[in-house]
Amino acid sequence: MTITSTHTNQPDQMKHSPHLVQKLVSLETLAPRAIDLELTLCHCCGTLNRMTSLSAMEQARKSRCTRCDSPLHTRKTRSLERTLAYLIAASILYIPANVLPMTITESILGRQQDTIMSGVIYFWKSGDYFVSSVIFIASIFIPLLKLVILALLLSAVHLQASKKIHLSPKHCSIMYRVVEFIGRWSMIDVFVVAMLAALIQIQSLATILAGTGAVAFGAVVVLTMLASLSFDPRIIWDNYYVSILSQHEKKNDATEH
Repeated sequence: MTITSTHTNQPDQMKHSPHLVQKLVSLETLAPRAIDLELTLCHCCGTLNRMTSLSAMEQARKSRCTRCDSPLHTRKTRSLERTLAYLIAASILYIPANVLPMTITESILGRQQDTIMSGVIYFWKSGDYFVSSVIFIASIFIPLLKLVILALLLSAVHLQASKKIHLSPKHCSIMYRVVEFIGRWSMIDVFVVAMLAALIQIQSLATILAGTGAVAFGAVVVLTMLASLSFDPRIIWDNYYVSILSQHEKKNDATEH
């Protein structure tokens, strides 16, 4: 209730000009955003703070949380650049993570190196279809799906900003939630290798060591997690608002003429 009253009675404190704010309010499909009401959420303690009427540089230097005194940011700093950097690094390491050996087994019978895919094929041929499917989904499909979705999200933001195409922000938000949900299942293979390396250390019979593929795979998981954390999904809605406002302006100009 307080937010609505502030938005209606004090349009001069909003980020947009009064002319654009009136158009924004007149659109029934759009509701005022926190940034339009000069409100921002503290990323540390979750307190809702009111930003002062300062420039972007002054806000970054002076605006702090009223509860925990942490710096306030309306959007994550350099979100797209950091997400793209992590995504490129993860995509590069995804290849050696699947090509290089994940485990190295040394026994009295010799030395054997296994990649993720060779493990999937081994369990499938042995009849352990469930184990084979879990390894394939958790170690190959999920990391690849995260890379594809993050690339699609970055492309969606770029296309919306360049006004080449308008993708549904709701669908993009759903894709981002999918990335956050499946991210926790990407480390299954690394955990299995760590458990095997710790449990199967019978020096006289066999020893299991983590290969270079496990290091690369762990790096892929960490980098994709950092990429999803760096991405700010609110940017999708920002571009959507701008595109809707520009379309509304064009309709008004055409009506006036």
